[in-house]
Amino acid sequence: MPQSTAKPLFDKPLRLPLSQEEIDSINAYLRDVTPEQILEWAHEHVPGLFQTTAFGLTGLVAIDMLSKITPNPPPLIFVDTLYHFPETYELVEEVKKRYNRDVHVYKPKGCETVEDFEKKHGQKLWEADETLYDYLVKVEPARRAYEELGVKAVITGRRASQGADRANLQPLEVDNTGLIKLNPLFAWTFPFVQWYVDNNKVPRNKLLDQGYRSIGDWHSTVKSGEGDAGERAGRWAGKQEKTECGLHVDYFKLKAEAEKKLKEKAADQQSSESASALAVEAIA
Repeated sequence: MPQSTAKPLFDKPLRLPLSQEEIDSINAYLRDVTPEQILEWAHEHVPGLFQTTAFGLTGLVAIDMLSKITPNPPPLIFVDTLYHFPETYELVEEVKKRYNRDVHVYKPKGCETVEDFEKKHGQKLWEADETLYDYLVKVEPARRAYEELGVKAVITGRRASQGADRANLQPLEVDNTGLIKLNPLFAWTFPFVQWYVDNNKVPRNKLLDQGYRSIGDWHSTVKSGEGDAGERAGRWAGKQEKTECGLHVDYFKLKAEAEKKLKEKAADQQSSESASALAVEAIA
């Protein structure tokens, strides 16, 4: 007897939180459809859906696909670390103009400029404490965006062919905070992404034509060298063990570690200020 090919029925919108059985059922369906169909399904079914993007190629493909699927695509969220390349900021403006899109921009808490951030946390924090840096410039602003905007789910640009922790990526995941992460291009390799970008004239970062393969903050991104392996070659230069920026790791563990370090820094600063004050009094 032939198997049914009927499209499975899911609640519109999905009722959250999802059980593991529901997640498995959704993934069983989404694994066999195209990225466009994943995005269309998500737009119809997933409540509180946004797209977080640093305007990498895969995220740009998703933006372009959504522009063809619906006149009301999920809102865009851009976490501005303050340390992006000028070409990345130019690309943000190009995308806004090309697709007539607004972008929710979130920066490190209490900071509008690099000067603000370095006055508050010191210079080259990424060298002194990279974990704390990732939390302050990426993770905390993203979580603040989710809370303020009512985000229940995000579209990501992650793909399994990027390797490392992404090798076993599924179309839909739920992290330990309950946030749904939809990975519409999870099964695409880089040549597919490049093909789509070229054939649809999707805006792209000018740095990609200058030898960069994967683009993040200017201070930790270098051009990929001859023989470099991996689609993310050039990110986090000199740190082969690092594969994620913090947005896709254990949030609660990272938050606890960062907050502990911030309290220690505040206590050290207070102690130093008290010692300085006593020294001034002694001199007087």
